[in-house]
Amino acid sequence: MAGVCSFNLLPCQNPSLTRSQRLLGSNNSVSPLNSIGVISKNLSERSVFSLRGRSHRVRPVLRVREVDDEWGPDKEEEEKPVGEGVAAATAVADKSEDPSDSEIYNLKKALIDSLYGTDRGLRASSETRAEIVELITQLEAKNPTAAPTEALTLLNGKWILAYTSFVGLFLLFSRGTLPLVKVEEISQSIDSSNFTVENVVQFAGPLATTTLSTNAKFEIRSPKRVQIKFEEGIIGTPQLTDSIEIPEKAEFLGQTIDLTPLKGLISSVQNTASSVVKSISSRPPLKIPISNTNAESWLLTTYLDDELRISRGDGGSVFVLVKEGSSLLTSL
Repeated sequence: MAGVCSFNLLPCQNPSLTRSQRLLGSNNSVSPLNSIGVISKNLSERSVFSLRGRSHRVRPVLRVREVDDEWGPDKEEEEKPVGEGVAAATAVADKSEDPSDSEIYNLKKALIDSLYGTDRGLRASSETRAEIVELITQLEAKNPTAAPTEALTLLNGKWILAYTSFVGLFLLFSRGTLPLVKVEEISQSIDSSNFTVENVVQFAGPLATTTLSTNAKFEIRSPKRVQIKFEEGIIGTPQLTDSIEIPEKAEFLGQTIDLTPLKGLISSVQNTASSVVKSISSRPPLKIPISNTNAESWLLTTYLDDELRISRGDGGSVFVLVKEGSSLLTSL
């Protein structure tokens, strides 16, 4: 590939180095010895010139082998600009990323944003419901977990209800049903090692907080479906709140009631109720066995990853749940 020119026994007129000598480096400089060894660039040849039998000063003679590539350096040895290397590395990294991951993330973010202010679906308008249904359908089509019941480690843990279309739960959400009582949280905890499910509704009132829960067993019936059998209901022991606050207004049976004139009376009631709550708090939760053979339902998990789960019930209702500790909860 390279053109090779040999310069043989050319006398040196002065000690300055030629271009060829500079290419060879400082180790190939003129030596005062009678025998001078010059090693070519590829280290494959060595020529030794013996100058003997002369009493006068001998000018050193070098045999130099210079390689001059008339075509330029090999392509493999060409130095690439730094920008090209970075661009190539970025291109490889981009190929390794799954474009569907970013699409799923955007869909999840859009779904959570659309749930804001809907009070788990109770206050969602028809237009908002249609948008939510559309986003849920798109996520279900991109479900990263084809067989959720075979990914029990993902199902494990506590899931917070973010949205539902189940009308039966709306009675709990409505403040008109239980005046001065608010539903703080609805959750579902799954223990796949024992095949148990616990559904918990947490209530908060002006005096205390309490929970209403059900315990159930589940059986795997398909890669996406589980059969749930409820075993008992539990009414949690009320816990006295640190601070008691009485709202100025309350809604009851569709009417707004002004509680300001009643604050004095309510304060005395609070003191009595507080003592009652304290006595009740020392008692264990009330467990109610469920012996009804019809207390069963099935649940179909249509989307599952490490922070979001979408399930559909036997009545056609949809449930959107977020794993406890997920950053998605901060947007609700």
